Amino acid sequence: MNRLRYLTAKLAQQLDEELMGTAGAFSLDQLMELAGLACAQTLASVYDKDQYRKVLVCCGPGNQGGDGLVAARHLSMFGYEPTVYMPKPGSKEIYKRLQRQCINCAIPTISSITELRAALHPTQNSCILDAIFGFSFHPPVRAPFDEVLPLLNESKLPIVSVDIPSGWDVEKGPIELKDNDGLTVNNGVEASVLLSLTAPKEGVRSFKGRHFLGGRFVPKQLERKYELNLPDYPGSTQIVELPSPTSSSL
Repeated sequence: MNRLRYLTAKLAQQLDEELMGTAGAFSLDQLMELAGLACAQTLASVYDKDQYRKVLVCCGPGNQGGDGLVAARHLSMFGYEPTVYMPKPGSKEIYKRLQRQCINCAIPTISSITELRAALHPTQNSCILDAIFGFSFHPPVRAPFDEVLPLLNESKLPIVSVDIPSGWDVEKGPIELKDNDGLTVNNGVEASVLLSLTAPKEGVRSFKGRHFLGGRFVPKQLERKYELNLPDYPGSTQIVELPSPTSSSL
């Protein structure tokens, strides 16, 4: 079987556009729902709800945050107790509806750094879903996330990142991050689990944790056009675990 293709930022953007064009005909709502479900399934497959019931879902202001909001709703339906941290809510109607869905599911939302510090205590939450920055992220890290990313790492809670660990360069991987004042923040989120969406990005080749793929919605014609060489998905699940870099190189 041909090797799974890793995408550059340009190719990832082109594929996203085609998924929402005539070749895919998906709406943004549909793609977020599928992505968020894959996020929730990934976390649930690694972190059992009996031991990791309380999940802190950290959401950015863009589409990545939308995926996180959908994941929080599904995690709630799976029996977890998610809390959403969203310091900069998206202003578009779609984000407002996703937030309302979480409210309707009695999922609490926090927004301040003080609340985040308290939520990161191991007695409050047992794992983190990182849905802050996606493949379109460009440094520097702006407030409040220049303070958020180090706090997530310092918590030592296990982290599941969506598409790429927040703060990583989509093509280069972990890089030294600076804030608006030129001060070093860190090298991005230190995740133990990664869910790549659609196809993995070049920057995650060096990722050492458990790596899953959620892209069971890519039409065959697009898979062939971009030579993605996607793996088979087991059963009816939306995710498939990829081999570790060590095992795949043997």
